[in-house]
Amino acid sequence: MARAKRRPVELTDDWEQLQLLTGFPEQRTYELIRPVVLVGHSPAERARQTSTPERTLYRRAARFERDGMVSLFDAPVYAPDRRTLPPEIREAIRQLAAEYPNLGPHEIATICGICHGRRPSPHTVKRVLAEAPPTPVLTRRFPPYHRITDPAERRLAIIRLHSEGWTVTSIAGYLAIDRHTVSRTLQRWIDEGVWGLDDKPRPPRVRKVDLRTIALVRELQENPGLGEFRIHAALKRLGIALSPRTCGRILAVNRRLYGLGTPVKAEREPKSMPFKASHRQQYWTVDIRYVTHNLDTEGKISCTRSWRTTRARSSPAPCRASRT
Repeated sequence: MARAKRRPVELTDDWEQLQLLTGFPEQRTYELIRPVVLVGHSPAERARQTSTPERTLYRRAARFERDGMVSLFDAPVYAPDRRTLPPEIREAIRQLAAEYPNLGPHEIATICGICHGRRPSPHTVKRVLAEAPPTPVLTRRFPPYHRITDPAERRLAIIRLHSEGWTVTSIAGYLAIDRHTVSRTLQRWIDEGVWGLDDKPRPPRVRKVDLRTIALVRELQENPGLGEFRIHAALKRLGIALSPRTCGRILAVNRRLYGLGTPVKAEREPKSMPFKASHRQQYWTVDIRYVTHNLDTEGKISCTRSWRTTRARSSPAPCRASRT
């Protein structure tokens, strides 16, 4: 097939004519900055000719001098000295957000800094996630904690996530466990190393309340006048340290099992009112004496006597007079 011949056009520097002749955006960009980078014209003068912002010409000319013809294309090109994130870090950000959506931008940036050797800004993490939202993952790196059968593999999953920069809260949420379990596992790893990954037998639990103590409380409980505080004092004299509340619980268990009664308080007759009036407008007189001395300085003793009276009205019910 014969190649179509180009229509001859007169050479011109008119920007409006050049725009009509260019067929690609890259060619238009080059014609825009060609007088600046080739001949050395002023960007301000070229900006007036093309009605283009002067800062745009400065920026495009600087990119052309740095990157060459590649700068004419809009597709981003990664260079080691530029501030563009590599594709593997962008993919890692999306994978982390898809695997555990509760990871924050700061934590994702920290994980990328540890795993890839470059920590992006949290704002960059937000921008990457906004450009292409992460797709939900169907497989997890680690199953939930309680679904891992091997105890060593359970704790090793916590250690691996923590070594990558995951926080205690994120590890607990990702593995569906409590934060105290994560902290305890990390502390065992610090103290014991690899030996702390396996299960250990629990130490025997020492109980203060045994059958001997319960039987002793039952013997003391035969006295119906003893309550939890008196039982506590009696056991303390025997060398058994139990709180009054614990003694009260033992007493309640013995009452329920053996049908023992509760302590009964003795009823007391109320005492009569000592200041009960016998007739109306009755007075009591109190003699108060004050003894003062100055033996250290003057060697004298003085006595002061005063009289106070109180009035009580006769009434059917006892009334109380002030003793002042």
